[in-house]
Amino acid sequence: MDTHLSIKLKDMNITGKDLIAMGYKPGKWFGDALSYLNHHDLNETELVHFLDELNPNFIEPYAEGIPFYKNIKAESQIEEENVNSVLRTMTTLMKTPTVIDGAIMPDACPTGPNGQIPVGGVVVTKDAIHPAMHSADICCSVMMTSFGFINPKKVLDHAHQITHFGGGGREDLFDLPDALLQKIKENNFLKGEKSISLAKTHLGTQGDGNHFLYVGQSEATGETIMVTHHGSRGFGANLYKEGMKVAEKFRKEISPKTLKYNAWIPYSEKEGQEYWQALQIVREWTKLNHESIHQKTAQSLASDPLERFWNEHNFVFKDGDQFYHAKGATPLADKFVPDSVNGLRLIPLNMSAPILMVRGESNRNNLGFAPHGAGRNVSRSQHARTMLHKTNQQIFAEETQGLDVRFYSGHIDISELPSAYKSAEQVKTQMKEFQLGEVVDEIIPYGCIMAGDWQIDAPWRRKKGKINKDTIR
Repeated sequence: MDTHLSIKLKDMNITGKDLIAMGYKPGKWFGDALSYLNHHDLNETELVHFLDELNPNFIEPYAEGIPFYKNIKAESQIEEENVNSVLRTMTTLMKTPTVIDGAIMPDACPTGPNGQIPVGGVVVTKDAIHPAMHSADICCSVMMTSFGFINPKKVLDHAHQITHFGGGGREDLFDLPDALLQKIKENNFLKGEKSISLAKTHLGTQGDGNHFLYVGQSEATGETIMVTHHGSRGFGANLYKEGMKVAEKFRKEISPKTLKYNAWIPYSEKEGQEYWQALQIVREWTKLNHESIHQKTAQSLASDPLERFWNEHNFVFKDGDQFYHAKGATPLADKFVPDSVNGLRLIPLNMSAPILMVRGESNRNNLGFAPHGAGRNVSRSQHARTMLHKTNQQIFAEETQGLDVRFYSGHIDISELPSAYKSAEQVKTQMKEFQLGEVVDEIIPYGCIMAGDWQIDAPWRRKKGKINKDTIR
């Protein structure tokens, strides 16, 4: 530190530039420091002591990553490559200084750069919420309704007229309850016009990608069951964006060497508590989104639901001052699902495989979680390259034989067909091996609806004349 400069500052109006010249890094603490210094006559020793006391100590990432539980086993070369990538990114992530525990599930696969939480990852932190560890698809979840002994085709046909897949919102809006709207308006992370508009127009929509509406029959009872899979849509994505901005501010102030995508909001701070409340509001909205589609389908069928339950598998769960970030992992423990009605959870695999109904307890290696699906061994683009020798229609016909599979956009998305995912049977086997929940029933598939490749003729492409008709097969 330049002590000569500190002596000269005694009789001057001290500014932030002066503190930077003395070797201090700027932050929120500068305001308090300058206010005090410019109202008190300190000598050199007092000045340096005061600044050193107030100057925050940066939190450094761990030199070695915290150990984590590996509930996964490779059974082929391509799976070995995937597992190695997952282990590499988790090892880097576990150096984040808030982390105290972690685990990976059998359906794990990397997403994003090294050090970013993989799909199928569970990361436990203390006093810290990491927005990137729940990602933009906040509260991605599944809900089931049993309609009793009714023709599954009838259920799928009626649901098809009600649900909405693809980009954007819908014109025939569903009702957003006044009480929920008021909660949104009162939360600083959610109250903007854009957020409120998304909450209204995206209600009753399911998005794209791997989200679906699935109809099948219980292996145990024969009842026809509908399952929806989606998250919080643009409403949640907007919260994620705002959360990352706040997390980045904290990262720069308290842990600048932490990777940007592992930035966090301290729960002990006002912002952390308000962000946690925002997450709960998004959870309430997402559950309502599922319920809206299920209830309107029931009304269309003139059928009273026999049973209904749901669970998240992409969210943050709180236990005291510890936060369990589940990026594609199903919470088994009831403490993580406060509205659990029967202790059962849903785990979808792929459109041609049963959806599992499971229950289970926390143990040392699962941390209270199970897989959320089948996962992928390769990316969507890599999978597409392996299929270039066939047309989309050929692939579709081969992989959906005997099933009523519909793409809402009218365009096949081969990256959502069964061959794009890991073996469903292998995931089930590893669930048993690693004690990741007990399967108590299976929903045998009849058919499903997914978005499909809706971007082929998306509105923005039509406006700009960018539709490539050669891609439509």
